[in-house]
Amino acid sequence: MLDTAHPDEHPFVSRPHRTLVRLTLPVLISLIAEPLTGLADTAFIAHLGAAPLAALGVGTVLLSSIFWVFNFLGIGTQTEVARATGSAKAEGAREAAGLALALATAIGCGIALLGWPFLDAAARFMSNDIGVQRDAIVYLQIRLLAAPAVLVTVAAFGALRGLQDMRTPLWIALGINALNLGLDPLLIFGAGPVPALGIAGAAWATLVAQTIGAIAAFGAVRRRPGLPPRVHWRGARRLLSVGRDLFFRTGLLLSFILLSTRSATLIGVEAGAAHQVIRQVWVFTALFLDAYAATAQSLVAYFLGAGRRALARRTSGVALAWSFATGTVLAAAMLLLEEPTARLLVPAPARAVFGAAWLTAALAQPLNSVSFATDGILWGAHDYRYLRNAMFAATMLGIGALFALDLSHAGALNHIWIVTGIWISVRGVFGVSRIWPGFGNSPLRARDSDS
Repeated sequence: MLDTAHPDEHPFVSRPHRTLVRLTLPVLISLIAEPLTGLADTAFIAHLGAAPLAALGVGTVLLSSIFWVFNFLGIGTQTEVARATGSAKAEGAREAAGLALALATAIGCGIALLGWPFLDAAARFMSNDIGVQRDAIVYLQIRLLAAPAVLVTVAAFGALRGLQDMRTPLWIALGINALNLGLDPLLIFGAGPVPALGIAGAAWATLVAQTIGAIAAFGAVRRRPGLPPRVHWRGARRLLSVGRDLFFRTGLLLSFILLSTRSATLIGVEAGAAHQVIRQVWVFTALFLDAYAATAQSLVAYFLGAGRRALARRTSGVALAWSFATGTVLAAAMLLLEEPTARLLVPAPARAVFGAAWLTAALAQPLNSVSFATDGILWGAHDYRYLRNAMFAATMLGIGALFALDLSHAGALNHIWIVTGIWISVRGVFGVSRIWPGFGNSPLRARDSDS
């Protein structure tokens, strides 16, 4: 947690690398906890067969699509709280946190109530296999009930990280995922009086864990930064205007992920199962990089709020260097772990299409590191519109390439991941050029007056 309100005395000024790593490690652990549990879900459900595993992939990507569209509740709140802290406006931080939690509750309840009528159509869109559709619908019906809890946790974590309190979200995330992991085998396979619920058991385990986690996250925000006596709805327009660009950007991002997953499942059940494994590992490795992005976001917003652009630019360089180095290490780790991953997570019929696509996903990790780091830096700079436009350019190119693929080709799954690598690269180029040299009207462009 930030231990000084004066930007010139911030520990980053004298120990930039140490401070970045110290702030990033708790974020890293909290972020990778969820995909680790997702990997455990994948391993458990893999024992039920290829169709339930493909259904889990369909269900998780659809839910991610819904929830990630509203990630402005975390990103926008983190930037607003960090800027308010940098400019010594404690009441502004409380108002931003209170508003975000209120909006998260309202939107989450709306999703839980309104999402049900669309589940059948969504499952049919994602897969032609009746068994996959049936299992996906069962999973989604239960998981939708957790929508308010998920969004409240997102907003609360944003507020806490805006204060550079990275440890409280860590402990809450670990608790959520430990509980989920403990309930999974009991509810999926059954034991004693507890019946075997199959894929529904995985959904119930997650619902219980996320609800308890949301209660803990709300309590943490109530302690610090605190909540205002009443919600200041006048600030909703500002947060929603931030959310508009993030909403559109996230919608584009998820459109690509949805269409790439759909393309994989249309190839066949085996390709759908292999894609689910690669995608789940991809999420796990990508969130290593997102930890640097979250830390950079808080630091950049804090220094810009305090009027220290030079320190914000310095933060950008340090964060990008660490992120790229980590992406290179992740690529090497994926190359080394291909065979153990295939044995542990991939059903035997799906292994023939797994190897080439896994290799492509591994080699794209350094490119992914650049994209993630620059996203976090520009979020902290309040440069949401530019990120929206960059995502539009990358996604239109990526979607066009996906529709041009021949899904009957023997290497079709690998081609999907090649397109994914191109999509990532375009985003990274836009991000770097916005910071160095400062393409367009960049809030991070160096000025002669910077100190």
